[in-house]
Amino acid sequence: MVNKNEQYERVFNHFDENGDGRLSPSEIQQCVRAIGGELSLAEAEAAVEYTDSDGDGLLGFEDFVRFLEGGEEEEKANDLKEAFKMYEMEETGCITPRSLKRMLSRLGQSSTLDQCKTMIAQFDLNGDGVLNFDEFKVMML
Repeated sequence: MVNKNEQYERVFNHFDENGDGRLSPSEIQQCVRAIGGELSLAEAEAAVEYTDSDGDGLLGFEDFVRFLEGGEEEEKANDLKEAFKMYEMEETGCITPRSLKRMLSRLGQSSTLDQCKTMIAQFDLNGDGVLNFDEFKVMML
């Protein structure tokens, strides 16, 4: 079984066209395009600048891994935001016991309002009786 680092290394080597052990912004752009994404040259340059640890304007292998995993983190955060919106429902910026009960009911799980209050209390870090996005994130991770 191939581990994640070996997969990253294969991808890195494939796109390191000149074999210098570094990826330029245009090579990063080609890499993203190959996996079905779109990245302008300006966006690739910004990504390289943001992730480049030694300031040479290129990504070494470790920088490349950080670039890829940073994208995964962003995707996870976006997925969590979407899930939060589903439970929020009342557009208050919080998940209330009532909105939690409604969503659980839609998912086929019958719960009382008191049960929902208890569920929320387990992750309600500031004690306000509702879950804000940061508390929801803690609960989901």
